[in-house]
Amino acid sequence: MELEALQKVIAAVLGMDTDEIALDMDFVDDLGADSLDLYQIFTGVEDALDITVPPEGVERIRTVREAVELIRLKM
Repeated sequence: MELEALQKVIAAVLGMDTDEIALDMDFVDDLGADSLDLYQIFTGVEDALDITVPPEGVERIRTVREAVELIRLKM
């Protein structure tokens, strides 16, 4: 559930297909996301899953897997 929600938001923000997004991908190096993209991604996840992710948590995230783990902690 968390991965699918995250993939949908990443795909919408970065203009890609959800099936192109894998757990081990790095947001910056593999997906080409910048800090604004990351902000939009986590804001979208917060809205989709009705959770709150603190900014300091987002700053430490590098991979999709780490993001899923953080989202699971907040649910």
